[in-house]
Amino acid sequence: MKPSTAKNQVQEKNKLLQASYTDPQFSAAIISWQKQHGRHALPWQQTNDAYRVWLSEIMLQQTQVSAVIPYYQRFLQSFPTVFALAAASSEQVMEHWSGLGYYTRARNLHQCAKLVVAQYQGQFPADPALLQQLPGIGRSTAAAISAFSYGTLAAILDGNVKRVFARVFGIDGYPGSKPIEDALWLRAEALLPRQDIQAYTQGLMDFGATLCTRSSPSCERCPLQTRCLAYAQGRTAELPVRKPKKLQKHKQALMLVLIHEGQVLLEQRPDSGIWGGLLSLPEIGGMRDFQAAEVLAMSEQLPAARHLFGQFGELTEMLALPDFTHVFTHFKLHVTPLRAQISKRHAMVAEARYVWADMATIQSAALPAPIKALLLSLAQ
Repeated sequence: MKPSTAKNQVQEKNKLLQASYTDPQFSAAIISWQKQHGRHALPWQQTNDAYRVWLSEIMLQQTQVSAVIPYYQRFLQSFPTVFALAAASSEQVMEHWSGLGYYTRARNLHQCAKLVVAQYQGQFPADPALLQQLPGIGRSTAAAISAFSYGTLAAILDGNVKRVFARVFGIDGYPGSKPIEDALWLRAEALLPRQDIQAYTQGLMDFGATLCTRSSPSCERCPLQTRCLAYAQGRTAELPVRKPKKLQKHKQALMLVLIHEGQVLLEQRPDSGIWGGLLSLPEIGGMRDFQAAEVLAMSEQLPAARHLFGQFGELTEMLALPDFTHVFTHFKLHVTPLRAQISKRHAMVAEARYVWADMATIQSAALPAPIKALLLSLAQ
């Protein structure tokens, strides 16, 4: 069979499958529920300005609404337009993002603003396909931006929507697997309403976030209860099928804390990787893999720590601070902070990645949240 013939057969099969998913009553129920019970007072709901919609959608990726609101408001105060954001320095952007997590979003956000200014004269395109070509904007995010800003009939499929679909339509299989996700996209497109796309899109988000929640869904208040297969079969706790568990990885790091005359020594992290583009404490040997039962071999690291500290001053004392653990999406980081005292500071030569920062400015510095918390505790 020729590749083109096989492709045509798949397309025809998908069309038939998508046609079977058509269900105007579903979208009508979501729209009606959203208008009566959905969220209407969120800061980004008071506008159809594509810049503000885009900013909120990027911040809301993998982050709770309550955490996003203060960051969103602070961003708009400093960068009220896409032109202002594009003109900002990367340090300014990372400083405003510090603590929100998933820092690749901040780098993509800044790069996206620059491209929108350079390629589209500061006007976000209405076509979801063009939006999807910009950094940090995936298929679902592009659809949401276009729907809320321009009223485009475009389907979203975030985690909340997947959960609603899996329960209402009784979909088995992990929604993140490609075959299941492909089928969910077909369903999402088939269920699009012909009007009220903003209410429908917001309704899907709100429905999954406030009613059809992951644990303890409010089935007694659900307008889709009578047609929900998961409810009828007593499977709301089983659906959607959870991601197969993997053995959690652990990493360890020895971080150096050097405070002298009200300033702390910080190191600029590479743009890629964990905490990319942020300032942080210098590390000895970087973040290394280890098993949870292992203990950091401090004795093996002390010579390297003394050497690094010695580059910046005359070392007088070192002591280990209490260990702490920070949980990332894919691993746990176990940190041993090592504090040092120096009697005299040396001039830094050819060490552009290091900087002395005032402890009084730590609260507003572009630091990872656990590092900022550590330094703030030492400043007390």
